[in-house]
Amino acid sequence: MIGWMHHTPRWAVISVCVIASALLFVGASAHVTDLLSHGLHPYDWAPDWLNLYWSSLALFDALAALFLIRGKRRGTDLTCAIMATDLAANWYAVYGIQHSDLAAQPGLQRLTLFAAIVLGTAPFIRRHLTHLRCRLRQRAWPVGPGALAAARPLALQV
Repeated sequence: MIGWMHHTPRWAVISVCVIASALLFVGASAHVTDLLSHGLHPYDWAPDWLNLYWSSLALFDALAALFLIRGKRRGTDLTCAIMATDLAANWYAVYGIQHSDLAAQPGLQRLTLFAAIVLGTAPFIRRHLTHLRCRLRQRAWPVGPGALAAARPLALQV
């Protein structure tokens, strides 16, 4: 890992996580609205697999946002996976199905910008978030030389 990545300020990490979480919740709410209004096939012009993918984002966007809010590394991992696949799906829909372009699609412009921000900041942010295994190790029974002495109450230590 590059040395200057270790020095990302805490306020920057928190800001990026909060902003990304808020935008992921906006995306999740849009997908939930589509699900409630139109079911699993909200876009008549799109193939079934694309509709199912976009509908699944109702769950995955919210899950990624919750992981980021809780400070979990898997939040950045899931968010990066969502952004990469969502961007590819939307670019395919715009160019391959609708035969349009980026200039005519402000939604795709915003998604592209958000994906660039997420993918560009993820290496800096991820390092400062916790991994589930790390937390489990911190809570586990202490091991190693002197661990038993450290685990005993102060009154019992000699």
